[in-house]
Amino acid sequence: MYTRKATVAASIGLHARPAAVFVRAVNRTGLPITLSQEGMAGVDGRSLLEVMSANFAHGVEVEIGVGDCGADMESVKTAVDHLAQLLRTDLTDPL
Repeated sequence: MYTRKATVAASIGLHARPAAVFVRAVNRTGLPITLSQEGMAGVDGRSLLEVMSANFAHGVEVEIGVGDCGADMESVKTAVDHLAQLLRTDLTDPL
C-alpha cells in the first residue's frame, strides 16, 4: 500500500465543489483511492457522497492511500502525489 499525507486547504473543507473536484481527479486515475484522517476508517475517494459525508474540514491532515491494485508503483506514486498536491490548493476557486 502506498500512502501520502496532505492538509486540506480548501476554506470549506472537502464539501460541495472542492469534494467534486477532488473526486473527479481520483476517478481520472482509475485507482481505488481511499481517504482517511486519524481515528476514522477510510472512505472511497471515488465516491462524492462518501467524501462529503466524511466531513474533512479545512486544515485537517488526511491520508491518501492505494492498496494493492495491480498498477505499477510509479504510476500509483505519481497519481497519489498529484492528489496530495491538489488537496493543498483552495479547490473553491473556479477552474
